Amino acid sequence: MITAKARAVDGPDKPFKEAEIKRRDLDTKDVLIEIKFAGICHSDIHTAHGEWGEVNYPLVPGHEIAGIVTDVGPEVTKYKVGDRVGVGCMVDSCGDCENCHQGEEQYCLRGNVPTYAGVDKYGEPTQGGYSTHIVVVEDFVLSIPDEIELDQAAPLLCAGITTFSPLHHWKAGPGKKVAVVGLGGLGHMAVKIAHAMGAEVTVLSQSLKKKEDGMRFGAADYYATSDPETFEKLAGTFDLIINTVSAKLKLDDYLSLLALDGSLVNVGAPAEPLSLNVFSLIGHRRSFAGSLIGGIRETQEMLNFCAEHKIGPEIEVISADQINEAYDRVLNSDVKYRFVIDISTM
Repeated sequence: MITAKARAVDGPDKPFKEAEIKRRDLDTKDVLIEIKFAGICHSDIHTAHGEWGEVNYPLVPGHEIAGIVTDVGPEVTKYKVGDRVGVGCMVDSCGDCENCHQGEEQYCLRGNVPTYAGVDKYGEPTQGGYSTHIVVVEDFVLSIPDEIELDQAAPLLCAGITTFSPLHHWKAGPGKKVAVVGLGGLGHMAVKIAHAMGAEVTVLSQSLKKKEDGMRFGAADYYATSDPETFEKLAGTFDLIINTVSAKLKLDDYLSLLALDGSLVNVGAPAEPLSLNVFSLIGHRRSFAGSLIGGIRETQEMLNFCAEHKIGPEIEVISADQINEAYDRVLNSDVKYRFVIDISTM
């Protein structure tokens, strides 16, 4: 077994503290990664606080992982020692179902294995990237292009793919009008990626306080949703709306902004149920959908796309001792736009 230093939380109301965790010895197709950077995702906070269901504590979150390969199993063919690699939100799947065969492992019919707060095929709880090392089967390891710095790469493994996937699936591009709801960790990546795809991008945010940033990231317009005139002015405008916020919105208001055959896609995951009036859909053949991260193949495509277009997240690098403070700041919307932990400070 491999011992890794980590930061763990012992309960929903407990602070992070120093810990040691065990990583399995390498199986034949496993890769040992020395983690250099790990992003802080809002999902980490929901899970650590027990807001998405029962959690087996102690918990080490983190599914935005970037590091260096330090050892490989004897049957590994994709990676070698010294390679720059990443790990996202899942570390395994059944590999046999229809969805896995299509490269959509996130929708594995038997359930994918999440990077943390899951159970692996050996029956052991998975622990995430707030740690110095992780062991992952090679098929769930991503290659990080040389053009992307490791600290910049980490948030791409969740925030990047979570926004790239629906933009890619719903064919954002030239001639398409795309709105992004919220300009946070996910939203700012959605704006950058949609702009790079060639779409005309509008930010819909509660206020205009981040307007300068939104325009700098590639938005053509920026509107405050707290202003009722926004919904009147933009009615029937957009081909695609990506909702990145984890809050209970009035869906009918946002559906009214869609053009004929437009789609509102949720990537934010509020804890409480959402409701809508079906007439908001049938009147203009509109769709309300959801999207969950992306498959391994698409995640690699996203990394290559970001390298080609020189896209990266806006980050604030912190030490491991600042995780508790960072969680409080995320909850207070006091981050521009993603915290990344320097794992060397473990």
